[in-house]
Amino acid sequence: MDSRLQRLLGGHALAGLRKRLRQRYERGASTGVLRLGALNEAEHAALAALAGRPARHVRSMQINVAEIDTALARAGLAASLRDALEQLDGPIIDLAAQRLQLRSQWQRLVEDCEHPGLRSALLTPVGLGLLKRVCGSRPEAGTRLIHDTDRVLRRLPAAGIPRAQLAVAALGDAHALDAGSPVATLVLTALRHGAAAELEGERTRELWAAAGVLVNELARPALALNLPGPTGAEPGEPAYLSLRRLLRSPPDWAVTGRPVFVCENPNLLAIAADQLGPDCAPLVCTDGMPAAAQRVLLTQLRAAGAMLHYHGDFDWPGLRIGNQMIREHDARPWRFSTADYRAAVVGAPRPGRPLDDDAVSALWDDTLAGAMLTERLAIDEEGLADVLLDDLRH
Repeated sequence: MDSRLQRLLGGHALAGLRKRLRQRYERGASTGVLRLGALNEAEHAALAALAGRPARHVRSMQINVAEIDTALARAGLAASLRDALEQLDGPIIDLAAQRLQLRSQWQRLVEDCEHPGLRSALLTPVGLGLLKRVCGSRPEAGTRLIHDTDRVLRRLPAAGIPRAQLAVAALGDAHALDAGSPVATLVLTALRHGAAAELEGERTRELWAAAGVLVNELARPALALNLPGPTGAEPGEPAYLSLRRLLRSPPDWAVTGRPVFVCENPNLLAIAADQLGPDCAPLVCTDGMPAAAQRVLLTQLRAAGAMLHYHGDFDWPGLRIGNQMIREHDARPWRFSTADYRAAVVGAPRPGRPLDDDAVSALWDDTLAGAMLTERLAIDEEGLADVLLDDLRH
């Protein structure tokens, strides 16, 4: 580097000016007129020398880049202003071109996905942003990650395989699909993107279960009474059916054309077992919002031809469960209408359990939420046991 160039534009005092000039090239501009403001005396003097103007200090200055390029070349200091800046502080990166190149890399990466669900998910802004985060914003890391994710998705849906076993079979690492791992994150993104609307917000375990993969397979088993099939329980005794059992060896449910009643609370099923025993109609309990085992069981029963009838608490969570039962399992309301609620309120003890303002509309009854807001009283399912048992009695 020519020592004259160092004296003209180098040094710590002009570092800020050089940075501002470099940013112009980083943004892709290479010609034209440049206006710089907020100049100190040293910066103005350097620009005036470059432009061949008097060094009278003013706060702003307009320079013609092409003229400065010519002046630097004529003096033998540098081929251009850009060349001078690169001699002083190193290569200038064209950030606009770099961003375009990165965008093209990410686009090619997504388009190379073999699994259509994953490709569709990653083509969304949210999906692409997620991919960049789990890759540390490095497209080269994304190539292997997407390849591994494709290998897992090709094996789905599975038939009741533990998640760790799937990880070993697809990737050779039992922990490759553990919660929070990059591959598991992308697999779940693809499953969630391709799921029905009622599954889009589901927890990890339910999404895996919907794809036939077992996670905590013995947690929250489904509770049932007198289901016609291999439950392993004596008639009249409640049976627990684990997700493991339901997915690994799907039972042959003999329920074609038969009503199967569904309640929200285990207490009601216990009351039915105590009072009706083997004379109780088939009854399944969601135990609150259905988890993986409950949803798999209800799906199996519906596929076997059962007619599902749901009753829950007359409160907002109960209505949310009812909406899910209707959307996901085509269930019918079971004594769960406005008229049923008003009849229950008449005999309900006071003060009872109050309802808040977080109302939920019932898909099966447009007036139910309004009636509940008017009365402001929740009715627990157990309080209607006598009425419900009459329907359950064979």
